[in-house]
Amino acid sequence: MLKQTKTDNENMVFTQRKYLNNLLIVLFLIVFSACSSTKFVPEGSYLLNSLEVNVDNKQINKDELKRQVRQSENLKILGFFKFHLGLYNMSSRKKDNDWFKRIGEAPVIYQDFQTQRSLEHLQVYLKNKGYYDAIVSDTTIYHSKRKKVSLVYDIQTGEPYRIRDYNYEIEDPNLLPLIFKDTTEQVVKPGDIFDVDELNAERTRLSTQMKNNGYFAFSTDHIQYVADTALNNKEVNLTIQISDASLQENADTIRHHRKFVIRHYTFNTDFTPLQFSRAFGGAERDTIYEPPYSFIYKDKLRYKPELLENLNRMKDSTYYSLVNSERTFRSLNQLQQFKLVNLNFEPVPEFGNDSIGVLDCNMQLSPLPRQGFSVELEGTNSSGNFGVAGNLNYQHLNLFHGAEILNVTLKSAWERQQTLVSDNKLNFNTREHGLETSLTIPKFLIPFNAERFFSYQVPQTVFSGGYNYQRRPDYTRTITNVRIGYKWKSKPYRTNYLNVFDWNFVNLSNLNEDFINSIKDLYIKSSFTDHLIMAINYALVDNTQSTEKDNTYHYFKWTVESAGNILSAYCKLLGRSKYQSVDTETNETSEYYRILGNRFAQYLKTDVEFRLGYKLDKFNTIVSRAFFGAALPYGNFDVMPFEKKYFGGGANGIRAWQVRTLGPGTYKASADEYPNQSADIKLEGNIEYRFRLIGFIEGAFFLDAGNIWAINSKDNREGATFKFNQFYKEIAVGTGTGLRFDFNYFVFRFDLGVKLRDPSLPEGKRFIPGNYPLRSEHYNFNFAIGYPF
Repeated sequence: MLKQTKTDNENMVFTQRKYLNNLLIVLFLIVFSACSSTKFVPEGSYLLNSLEVNVDNKQINKDELKRQVRQSENLKILGFFKFHLGLYNMSSRKKDNDWFKRIGEAPVIYQDFQTQRSLEHLQVYLKNKGYYDAIVSDTTIYHSKRKKVSLVYDIQTGEPYRIRDYNYEIEDPNLLPLIFKDTTEQVVKPGDIFDVDELNAERTRLSTQMKNNGYFAFSTDHIQYVADTALNNKEVNLTIQISDASLQENADTIRHHRKFVIRHYTFNTDFTPLQFSRAFGGAERDTIYEPPYSFIYKDKLRYKPELLENLNRMKDSTYYSLVNSERTFRSLNQLQQFKLVNLNFEPVPEFGNDSIGVLDCNMQLSPLPRQGFSVELEGTNSSGNFGVAGNLNYQHLNLFHGAEILNVTLKSAWERQQTLVSDNKLNFNTREHGLETSLTIPKFLIPFNAERFFSYQVPQTVFSGGYNYQRRPDYTRTITNVRIGYKWKSKPYRTNYLNVFDWNFVNLSNLNEDFINSIKDLYIKSSFTDHLIMAINYALVDNTQSTEKDNTYHYFKWTVESAGNILSAYCKLLGRSKYQSVDTETNETSEYYRILGNRFAQYLKTDVEFRLGYKLDKFNTIVSRAFFGAALPYGNFDVMPFEKKYFGGGANGIRAWQVRTLGPGTYKASADEYPNQSADIKLEGNIEYRFRLIGFIEGAFFLDAGNIWAINSKDNREGATFKFNQFYKEIAVGTGTGLRFDFNYFVFRFDLGVKLRDPSLPEGKRFIPGNYPLRSEHYNFNFAIGYPF
């Protein structure tokens, strides 16, 4: 590793102190301005300094109550610091278009009529929740000398009204079996609180149930509630009324709801909103008829008719079904062929009768360009190692006219690794070049019929392969991989990945003698050899960030991977002979099988990651993350391949440490050792508070903790092995702050991490504050693209 002189360290410390001093001056000015928060409050008016809502019932959501308040205080960071108001107060009184006025937030002037409106909204909300006798009061505390107001809302909900009886009045007797078909899914039940939101949810459920069973024209408007509160004991007799469809024109007879069948399906594969105008050549479109299907196209039909027919799930039911039409819509979108997908249903009056209606379904599909190229250029920074990278991408969206997607990517990257090279200079000494290709087919290619397992969405079969060449100062590595896998969604937020064949051949050459000699652990050294990996892996991902409507979302990922077992069984079945190798330093003999002249890895690996996000408001978010992973090598190769190992530190881990410089355990790498610390177990936790600063600029405070450990006692790095009675004492802790520049399509991130607890230090003195003066080695600056989690 390149050594810094004393002068270099002194200059670095001086630069950091200068940066921190400037930052403290800016923060002081903002805090001072925030303290004088009434600078722009007119005489006779008051700043709404604080707002509090108290409720004596834990069943009531406080966040929902605060949304009913018509006037909120100025935005806060960390729950108390009115940063944006401070920026506004730094502006000039004389300039209306001052820059600080544009980026800051004007003071919220207290208005008494807004308080009265808030009381009314709170009362309405509580009544909708069943608390008709709730008492809502406000307390306004004036701080005349400071021109500020503190506003408190106190709520006593009292006892809620509850549903005593729940009855139906259904005009059409044909609907009775369907309404009572599945009462276990009923949202509202006797004994529940009389909650309007729950009643509306039950209306939606019933309407959806009707639409899924053929009643295309049914809607929530046909469902009404009648509540009888005359019992005077806070109990409600509830009647749900389901009315008939409508009165026929010029007749006194009642028309019952009709079930609908779909007569014909039309796929318009070259749809444009103005396609029927002469300017867009509407007359030039051709049609292929294959009853009950029609395919409208221009010049040439782009897609095989059987592809579109197989995506139509509406044919799975005798009558119209809303859920099947949604499945069809999702499947067409999933093809990634169309920029617009629209399903229209048109009643056919000349067919049908009083009990059965007829529909025609028109599917309007606007295609994307069939082929495309893109170029990506980016600068990289991996814990101080700067570089540049570029990708050339080619995509074909419909290779064999069955919506097959071909992706080809040429990759190239150069990076400056801060390691001592032969010419004793820092340069772009790390190069990486590669080719990646994949073919995605919108069907599950398997010998048996597995359609029932993929009822939510059409699965995908993915064939991929690639070649990657990496030249580093310490070694040259080539990786050849071939993969066959499947991808499918089983719920709106759940995605499954299964790779039934994952083949990787890793070749290492040009090993730097100094690098190999620096690895004193033979267990680690043995992972830097040619090897073959044939694995099967599965991943399940739950992500509710785009589906949840409330302020909380979660991300869960579980992966499991097994490698080498099939090859081991194959070698044993054929009675193949084992090879032997003798370590010249320890004289230990190991036996193993080879495939294609290479030793293959055998291991079991699994890891779990969970993230939880909570939006305090539209400007403040708290995100937490927990990760645990373990890998167990055995059999043919008693060490994990180095590309399958875990590592700590870096921009997406414990940010106070550079990547691959943390752990394992209490192990402390020597000063001349290249930072490549990895192991078999990883435990990590993070929490980050994110807040909006100015426009697209966000700030963050974070706390990271965790470490990595070796699972095998053969790893003789001191303090590296995982022990149940010791691991909790070996947790590294770091904190820091950062900036994020959110440009919508991507996010630039800068994080400054500070070490709080270093497990490589002597036990009892591992906390740095209070034991050691802060030095440059305790800081780590990270630059990255995207959020860390």
